[in-house]
Amino acid sequence: MKLLNTIPKYDGFHMPGEFEPHDGTWMLWPERPDNWREGARPAQKAFAEVATAISRFEPITVGVSQRQFLNARNVLPDDIRVVEVSNNDSWMRDCGPTFVKNADSVVRGIDWVFNAWGGLYNGLYFPWDKDDQVPKKVCDIENKDCYVAKDFVLEGGSIHTDGDGTIITTEECLLSEGRNPSMGKSEIEKKLIYYTGAEKVIWLKNGIYKDETTGHVDNICCFVRPGVVLLAWTDDEADPQYSISNENFEILSNATDAKGRKFEIHKLHIPTPVLITKEESEGVEAIDGTLPRIEGTRLAASYVNFYIVNGGVIVPTFNDPQDEKALNQLRELFPEREVVGIPAREILLGGGNIHCITQQQPK
Repeated sequence: MKLLNTIPKYDGFHMPGEFEPHDGTWMLWPERPDNWREGARPAQKAFAEVATAISRFEPITVGVSQRQFLNARNVLPDDIRVVEVSNNDSWMRDCGPTFVKNADSVVRGIDWVFNAWGGLYNGLYFPWDKDDQVPKKVCDIENKDCYVAKDFVLEGGSIHTDGDGTIITTEECLLSEGRNPSMGKSEIEKKLIYYTGAEKVIWLKNGIYKDETTGHVDNICCFVRPGVVLLAWTDDEADPQYSISNENFEILSNATDAKGRKFEIHKLHIPTPVLITKEESEGVEAIDGTLPRIEGTRLAASYVNFYIVNGGVIVPTFNDPQDEKALNQLRELFPEREVVGIPAREILLGGGNIHCITQQQPK
């Protein structure tokens, strides 16, 4: 594995769409008791269900700390690869490598700087040094060369691509003071284009209401395929989410992608607001430096935080009347894939969902 200081776009590399074929998926195993309730046991069960669902469609590897290795190996099915990868928490989408490929299907990783969604300014935990090493470790295990994006903070969940020249992101996230405060919008856009090989960036305004990642795009909007997007939505005008989603709808309605196409926009209604219960709050250890889990806090629940695999779509469900409507809508949008719903409240309680805990490795 070579560490590269060149620019992916200039080397002929680009970030493929998630809906393109994968060699496999990467995840990390949850364990920290100041984020996951009851010693992370309920979350581990949910992560195992997600990993098992993915393994029906493609190979999957789960990175685990030394302390949790035997537990994870015993809990996960035998056909899931388990490797020792030290980490601070289990958000592989955000701390792991973003993969790019060229016309000859050579795959390389990108090692962004990770600072736990805002560093000392508004990050969610400290330290994050082990998480920041994850991309190099994954690329070493897979024997993939790795681009080092020095001095540029980015999480994988903050961008989506159509694999055809277009990136979508949010101003709330990428322009937040905790990421790259010395860079302006145009400089950040240039970095995105250089490293993902894209030609155009679509800037939405804000992410899902109360999203503690400061508005990751993967919770509010994603590509179904080039030219077709899904947008998290609510019809309740009294919900703060309504104005956020409506503003993003207007931006998308007036935008074109890198190929000049107008967007076909599908609205995916969010579930009834999910609030942390007293029992859930009391199950999390209160430790200085970590975002507390307070009873009554609204969580950033969204069906858009699904994950596309080879032949399938793995979708979070919330024991909500909207669950079946969302699954049926996704079945219509992905007729060639099997849509699988996974109860995901325990993942949501940790601050994210299925897309946040997975990372695709392109074929």
